[in-house]
Amino acid sequence: MLRFPHDFLWGAATAAYQIEGAVDEDGRGESVWDRFSHTPGLVHEGHTGDIACDHYHRCEEDIELLARLGVGLYRFSTAWPRILPTGQGVPEPRGIAFYDRLVDRLLAKGIAPMVTLDHWDLPQALQDRGGWPARDTALRFAEYAQVMFQALGDRVRYWVTHNEPWMVAAIGHRLGLHAPGIRDFQASLRASHHLLLSHGLAVQALRATGSQTPIGIVLNLFHTDPATDSEADVEQAMASDGYTNRWYLDPLFRAVYPADTSALFQRVSGVMDFVRRGDLDTISAPMDFLGVNYYSPRIVRAAAPGEASEFGWVVEKPPADAPVTDGGWQISPEAFTSVLLRLNREYGPLPIFVTENGAICDDTVDDAGRVHDPARISYLAAHLRAAHGALGAGVDLRGYCVWSLLDNFEWADGFSKRFGIVYVDYPTQRRIPKSSFRFMSRVMAVGGLATEMEEQALRLAGPPV
Repeated sequence: MLRFPHDFLWGAATAAYQIEGAVDEDGRGESVWDRFSHTPGLVHEGHTGDIACDHYHRCEEDIELLARLGVGLYRFSTAWPRILPTGQGVPEPRGIAFYDRLVDRLLAKGIAPMVTLDHWDLPQALQDRGGWPARDTALRFAEYAQVMFQALGDRVRYWVTHNEPWMVAAIGHRLGLHAPGIRDFQASLRASHHLLLSHGLAVQALRATGSQTPIGIVLNLFHTDPATDSEADVEQAMASDGYTNRWYLDPLFRAVYPADTSALFQRVSGVMDFVRRGDLDTISAPMDFLGVNYYSPRIVRAAAPGEASEFGWVVEKPPADAPVTDGGWQISPEAFTSVLLRLNREYGPLPIFVTENGAICDDTVDDAGRVHDPARISYLAAHLRAAHGALGAGVDLRGYCVWSLLDNFEWADGFSKRFGIVYVDYPTQRRIPKSSFRFMSRVMAVGGLATEMEEQALRLAGPPV
């Protein structure tokens, strides 16, 4: 039996645009993902989050699912355009009222709310004024944070500023595969800095209220291995690590951008004139925890002569013999442990929450109306063992949130990918707890993982919860 500490927090996570729907109700403004998903050719089969999981209208049903699951923590995001439709100005009271009710209902069930202020749904009005590449957006985010601190701060147990700023900067502004769909490395660099700056401003804003509520940021981190032990591959793996990991970790915890990555970026873009005196002190304002989203490692090799590569490296596909999820992502619990140990060794000791961890599976409903997902159970069990190993090695791991409570709008993949431990039949919005829901419920109930629990779950015995 692998037992976790008695005060370890077990949870589940969601994001506003992925589940809420109701995009034009109660005064909500347009977000960058509304605009992006309604632009032909950008999202799988033209899917949008207009309805998503209809959580805005089915909130009570979903809270009941959380209670049945047995979570002590629920990580969700507030939609900035639902609170400030144009990104600034007078708050929309109906938007605040929705989250006010949500928080109260969670607390009534004994569930601690962990609120993420920004899970990628920037108000389109702010995008039209420059978006994250513009410094002003960081100031507007701090104002939005202050609105939420005032509205919910007496009851929220944990605050998160941003979810995965690397995704917004790199995938949304360099590659253009996510909203706002920009392909400009200089814009990506500016976005990354202003996202981090806005985080620091929000931390300062919370502390200015006198609140001691824990606040942190969520990063998606990759254990990066060289494809071979050649000097070139090792060098490029280190460079890639700077791009995905150290560019965010170093300013947050060391008040400096990594020198090697700065030099590389300046060779590519030419300028970093957006970093002003005092910015790094603001970015590194002391926070209370780091949220870690982990799914899969990266394998990197040096680009061959003449091979297209903006930075000098190429991210390899998983080896042919490597286990992968149905989404094609390599399964490596060992890399998960390595990420946690590295944080403790190089940036810690610091409190850590696993804020997302889960697997894409091609789930289907059987003739009896059940959804069996043994591959997801195996993935979760292996990563729980990896997290427990990190705990045993001294990592200050405070909690674990499975991604995700519900199948949902999976960004550019639309509704084609399923991460949930609850199946959502989108035409009817019916929720069907999967076998993995039952498995995680047992883990949470006993506070750990036993081999026989996993084996029992994999045999798919008994009816759905």
